[in-house]
Amino acid sequence: MESSGVKSYRFGSVDYVVFLGMIVLSTSTGIYFGCIKKGKKKIEEVEPTLPTTVPERRKHDFGSEKMSEYLLGSRNLKVFPVAMSLIASYISGVTILGTTSEIYNYGTQYWFIAIAIVLQGIAVSYIYIPVFSALQVGSSYEYLEMRFHSVIRSIASFMFILDEILFLPFIVYVPAIALNQVSGINLHVIAVVIVIVCVFYTFVGGIKAVVHTDAWQVLVMFLSVLAVAALATYYANGLDVMFDDASKGGRIIFTNTNPSPYVRHTVWSVLIGGFSYWTSFNAVNQTMVQRYMSLPSLKKARASMAIFTIGVAAFVSVCCWVGLLIFEMYKDCDPLSAGLITHDDQLLPLFVVQSVGHIYGMPGLFIAGIFGAALSSLSVVLNSTSLVILEDIVRGCFKMQPSERASTILVKSTVIVLGLVALSLVFVLEQLSGILSICTSMTAIAAGTTFGLFTLGMLVPWANTVGTAVGGIASALLAGWISFGTQFTIAAGQLNSQKLPVSVEGCAANVTLPENVWVDEEQVFPLYRLSYHWINPIGVATVLVVGALVSLVTKPTNMKTLDPDLISPVIHRFLPKECFEGRNPQAQVHKNLLHTAS
Repeated sequence: MESSGVKSYRFGSVDYVVFLGMIVLSTSTGIYFGCIKKGKKKIEEVEPTLPTTVPERRKHDFGSEKMSEYLLGSRNLKVFPVAMSLIASYISGVTILGTTSEIYNYGTQYWFIAIAIVLQGIAVSYIYIPVFSALQVGSSYEYLEMRFHSVIRSIASFMFILDEILFLPFIVYVPAIALNQVSGINLHVIAVVIVIVCVFYTFVGGIKAVVHTDAWQVLVMFLSVLAVAALATYYANGLDVMFDDASKGGRIIFTNTNPSPYVRHTVWSVLIGGFSYWTSFNAVNQTMVQRYMSLPSLKKARASMAIFTIGVAAFVSVCCWVGLLIFEMYKDCDPLSAGLITHDDQLLPLFVVQSVGHIYGMPGLFIAGIFGAALSSLSVVLNSTSLVILEDIVRGCFKMQPSERASTILVKSTVIVLGLVALSLVFVLEQLSGILSICTSMTAIAAGTTFGLFTLGMLVPWANTVGTAVGGIASALLAGWISFGTQFTIAAGQLNSQKLPVSVEGCAANVTLPENVWVDEEQVFPLYRLSYHWINPIGVATVLVVGALVSLVTKPTNMKTLDPDLISPVIHRFLPKECFEGRNPQAQVHKNLLHTAS
């Protein structure tokens, strides 16, 4: 009976109004920042003004003021919209759907990720952002050329582009499946709408449109999940009963201190692995650094990071709470076993329909939230990747200096091409579901290795180009070996599922649980049994250890001639005083380039 109820559910008129309202707001934001506000600015510029502004930075304006405005908002954006855009950079529909099902299937130990998020916020603010702020980079990968060599920069840039292209299908496909299930709208129609709307406002308005659209999309997203959490809590049987049921079902886990690296979630794996993964993304990934650099000062960049940290920790906590509510509702009838859903990512949409679907506008608000998360994440990828292709590939790798018109054509055509790639990958993904796990592995490898390169440069003063290259290659090979080996082992059915037990006793239809076939994991190579949390820290540690040791053996960098701006402030006390005395002509060249006539 429940199954047919879900399948026959369709949007009401109120839901459509809420949902379409968000699409209209997205496109109108792009038009406003791309056409109307730009027009106003041009009128204001006609009035004569004194030359009080800082002259253009030859190295970091992407070849023209117009491109700097389009890609970095002329480094003059406001803290709150940028903080919301940072949240949008990381929180996608995948995060919302994945976190809730993680709690339902594996218990509350994952909730410790909120602590890891707070710790990474402190680390990013005081170790990494000050370096980018001092150098005033346009692209984070410029740092790798300043610190090491243009080859390191080019490799990291290509890894970023590949990483983002592989991330595109996640952003579009996973929310599209969820929306399809709740609304009944064709999956392909949803994917096309997401891509067209997103490409339009990113194409027209640049980073200003992206940041300001992200700001209210994140608010809608937060409001929708908060509303679902509040209403579902209100309709639940009481908090005492809920916690009692969750405890009986083995879902309340906060003190699993098992030292085994093979257990999916322990205090150590979630804190260490979560900290490493979140820091690797938020400290050096271009999607984040581009937003820090769009703010006028280090103080404002740190303020936006603080808002981001608090906002994301709170948002993930709400998603974890909803995961417990889902368990309370389905403790006696697991939807996956009962055939109500075909994938864990459909768990939350089903819960929304069955728990608060009767309230006018609620499904529409929830869909608008998931849709907004997809739009905001996609727009961030389009905007950042187009910047990296212009600055790091065309200008950095190929040493070309395109005109303002050529740069504009390149950047905007990149946005359109990436949109088409996202759409085509959705169709590929639909036919080859196994490719999703391959994409996951590739993104994990790229994130850990790239973060290791930056950390080596900023925290290990003697690191040189050879050490960095060897460390990066060793890290990518080791992380790739573990990641792909694990995927093949899972596909071959050689690992036991660590999902907690579920029940089907309360199902309306006659449902039997599938038998769990136990396999002896001792026969599996140890590295292939590791919890996924450990892959990122292993990749980062490999770059640091191998890079530092090889650098020591192969003529380490002379610390007396090192530009201190290239090293994190937390290491400055350990640097020789010659660094800070302006005796280094190379450092002076960097400063002259970066602070011309400032």
